[in-house]
This record gives sequence, C-alpha cells and structure tokens, in this order.
Amino acid sequence: MQESVTHTAQSRTIPFDTAKLDRLMEQAGLDILVATSKHNVQYLLDAERAIFFDYMDAIGVSRYLPAFIYPKGAPEKAGYIGNPLEAHQRAVVPLWVGEVQNKSMGSVDSVTRAVELIKKSGVPMQRIGVEMAFLPMDAGRALADALPGSEIKDALFVLERLRAVKSQGELAKLKKASELVTDSMLDVIAKHGPGTTKRELFEALKVAEVARGLTFEYCLLACGDSHNRAPSPQRWEQGDVLSLDSGGNYYGYIGDLARMAVLGEPDSELNDLLAEIEAVQQAAFAAVRAGAMGGDIYAAAGKQLAQLSQRDHTEFLAHGMGLVSHEAPRLTATGPVRYDDYDAHRPLEAGMVVSIETTMKHPKRGFIKLEDTVGVTPAGYEIYGERGRGWNLGGNAR
Repeated sequence: MQESVTHTAQSRTIPFDTAKLDRLMEQAGLDILVATSKHNVQYLLDAERAIFFDYMDAIGVSRYLPAFIYPKGAPEKAGYIGNPLEAHQRAVVPLWVGEVQNKSMGSVDSVTRAVELIKKSGVPMQRIGVEMAFLPMDAGRALADALPGSEIKDALFVLERLRAVKSQGELAKLKKASELVTDSMLDVIAKHGPGTTKRELFEALKVAEVARGLTFEYCLLACGDSHNRAPSPQRWEQGDVLSLDSGGNYYGYIGDLARMAVLGEPDSELNDLLAEIEAVQQAAFAAVRAGAMGGDIYAAAGKQLAQLSQRDHTEFLAHGMGLVSHEAPRLTATGPVRYDDYDAHRPLEAGMVVSIETTMKHPKRGFIKLEDTVGVTPAGYEIYGERGRGWNLGGNAR
C-alpha cells in the first residue's frame, strides 16, 4: 500500500488567495495554521474529501483526522497529513502542497506527524492556529505537549473569512446543488399523493437526491396542521399542506431550500398565507447587493413582517451558505445558531451566498415556509434553484 508521497507545490496552482490568508493570520496573530475539519481541508487543498471517510470518522479506537499545515507567508512549506486509505485518491489527483503524508491512523497520530512537519520546516511556531471545535481533546493535548512554548489559538474565524467570498467554481456548485434539491422535491411531490407517510416521503426524497448526484444530508418535513418535522407514520391526506426543507450536498457545497405542496387545489386562505411569506422573501431579496450593509436584509424583512396578518406566528432568518450551513456572512446574533453579527455592520461582497427563509407556524393550517439560496452580485442578487416557489400540487400515487 502506498503510504506517503512528496511533491513540490508547483505541481498544481494554489487554489486560494495566499495573500488574503497571510493577512488574516497576521491580524489574528498566527504563525502557523493547522486545519482539521473536513470542509476546510477540502477548501484549502481544492480536492475531494477522502472517499472512505466521507460519511464517518471513526476507525479502530480513534478517528480520522486530516491535518493541513500552512505557515504564514511560506506556502511552499505547506503540508498535508492524511490516512493510508486516501493514498490512491491523491495519486490520481495530486495535491498542491509540498509534502503529503498518508500515514495517520488516528487523531493523536495525525497531530504528532503535523508537529514533525512543522518542526522540519523551520518556520516560526510561537502561535499556532487550530479549529478548536474540530480538534479532539486527545489531539489538542498532544499538540500542546509537543509544542510547550507555543500558544494555541482558535483559527475558525480566519478560515471562515477566507471562504466568505466564493469563486466562480464554488458559486456554480452551490447553484447546481440548489437546482438539484429543488428538482428532487418537485419530483417527489408530483409522484406522491393521499395516504403517503412522512417516512415514505423522506425516503423518496433521499433516493431522488442521490439519483441526481447529490449526497443527501437531511429533510425536515411537516404536513397537515402539525409543526413536527420529523419522519413519522403520519399520512399526507387530501387538503393537507406539506412542507419540505432539504439539504443536498454537491461536491461539498450545500443546497438548502424549502418548498410547499398541497393535496388538492389550495384555497384562498392558503394562497394568502403563502403570499405573505413571499412578500417577506421578496423584501429581503431587494436588500441584497454588493455594497449594501448585511443588516439591511433583516431591516427590510422586519418591515414586511410587521405588516403580516400572521406576524405573531412568523419568523425570518438569513445566514451564509457554502461548505457549511450557517457560515459567513454572519447577519444576526439572535438566530437559532448563535454567533456574532459581524457582517450586519459591513457591506456585502459579490460572491457571498445567503440563505433567506421565512417560516410561518400557523395554528390551524400547519407549517408554511419558503427558503431560498441567493448569490450576491455587483448589481443585486441571483436566486439559485428558483423553481416551485408557489403551491405545488401533490400527485395521486395511492
């Protein structure tokens, strides 16, 4: 089995802006970056995730822990520590980094090899940036023990800012992911009718997304007057609304959208309720453009929310999208996933991507929601996967 390959950084173009990363590291007071999350390793290497570990991390008595090492100002000394099971994959598509070691069989093993590579490079190592939330305790302790004179600092914010503005290739993947999720939901809605259980709808959507080349991540679904969004034996019956909210992954990039359906023709009340949600969505869209303050999205949505007949049952959320659901731009400090509202007070940039969602938990008509993925452009915005934003009619499978 091939365990380790070494090649020069010139074999491939570096996929990210090294000057930007160096600047972010300097501002954060970091000499070396050690990234260990699968999403950031994918981004920094511009390579598919290790196939064997795409769905899980556990192996033996430890876990898979990839490690990307980047010394500030010295990309030619960057390296990667992987597992032997990804050696063949890396041989087919070589990585850009100067040294690749596919030898790690656990979390402490990975960090130990990363430290050896850092010491061999001869670069300053007083301040080490790691992803605190993605570094196991045993690996963190091993890193601190191996570098007793170094300060270990959190680099999550540095990496998030590096990824905040997407490349054209990333935007294309996010658009494709969104389109495929929408197509999958509309297909499932059209093919299922009265008597279909929520569990059956969940499984059907999984199959539909995988058939279109997505990695299925989740589906939150509610029907009838219930607000419960877990798969269950509950049946979708004539006259019931159905909410599908699904995330599908396309080469690491997430499509996350919500669409509505009904069995039978929607009555006037349902049309009015969805129109209220659509009005909030449109108000938020109108605030999206490069140069506008991120907080303008919430301000515009808030004004429209105040006019709704169901404002006491309706909530709005906007968050960044990319390799991670809820990443930069950070637009609120009060949403369900708590972080500071860093980007609410700064201008949006072309290439940022935002998920915009309005949710109504109606006491009688059920769970009604639209969620859209929106790319920021110089002149405004582009909606990804825009189809099916009205009432979609269920089929008659039973």
